[in-house]
Amino acid sequence: MVGETIPLHAADLAAGREKAELCVGCHGEAGISSVEYTPSLAGQPDLFVQWQLIFFRSGTRQNALMRPIVEALSNEDIRNLGAYYASLPPMRPRGADADPELSRKGAEAAAGRRCGSCHTDSFAGVKATARIAGQREEYLIKALNEFKSGQRSGGGMAAMADVAYSLSEVEISALAHYLAHFSAASVAPDGQTVGQKAP
Repeated sequence: MVGETIPLHAADLAAGREKAELCVGCHGEAGISSVEYTPSLAGQPDLFVQWQLIFFRSGTRQNALMRPIVEALSNEDIRNLGAYYASLPPMRPRGADADPELSRKGAEAAAGRRCGSCHTDSFAGVKATARIAGQREEYLIKALNEFKSGQRSGGGMAAMADVAYSLSEVEISALAHYLAHFSAASVAPDGQTVGQKAP
C-alpha cells in the first residue's frame, strides 16, 4: 500500500554477539583489541560501528583484512553488530600515564582543535562519531596520519582532514597519548579537561 510504513525491528544483541566471533581475532574478546594498529570496538556508538562497516563494505574505506568479512555482512548483520559493540563496557586506559607532560600537551591540542565539539567532552563519541577515549595509542596515531594525508575516507572525513592537516607529528603523538590515557575522571566539574586552560 502506498504510504505504508514498514516497522523497524530492534537489533538482535545475541545475533550481534554471534556474528562478532568473526571479529575476535583482530578486535579482541568483548571488543578490546590486543593487536597493534587495530582499534577496540567496545563501547563505540552504535551508528559509528554501522557506518564504518558500510564504508568498508562499499569500498569507501579499504582494508585487505576487513574486505572479505564485510562483503558477507547483510544490513541486518551490520545493525546487530553496531548494537552489540555499543552495549559492551568501553575500553579503558591501559596502565598509568608514564608521560603526564605529553598528556598535558595533548590536552592543549585537543582543546585547541575543539575535539570535544564532535567527540564530546568525555571523548566517548556520539551517534556516528567515534569514541576515542582509551583507544589504542598507536592506532590513534595511525588514524590521525591517515586523515592528515587524505588516505582515509568515510564519515567525518572533511572535518577530520581539516583538523588533522595542521597537526604536527609532535602534536599527533601528544594527542594520541592524551586520548589513550583519558578517563572520565579527567573531566573537571567545570567541564574543562586536565591540562585545558579555562577561556
